[in-house]
Amino acid sequence: MKQREINKILKENKDLFDALERYDETRELPFQRKKINLTLSVATINKLKKLRDETGQPISRIVDGCFEDKRVDGV
Repeated sequence: MKQREINKILKENKDLFDALERYDETRELPFQRKKINLTLSVATINKLKKLRDETGQPISRIVDGCFEDKRVDGV
């Protein structure tokens, strides 16, 4: 394979190669999910449940979406 072809493949698939590099360092893929425990106020839980009922999405996806959309300050 020529260097030009290699560079083209690397450029076209940069996000995949970055994910593999991160996996080599951390043994975690960016699209993996982890379960955590956290404490939220009752009001926050009720808001999340209401959003879940309105959108049909699981609460974890709603929280993920907040970070992906950069709606959360300071991140």
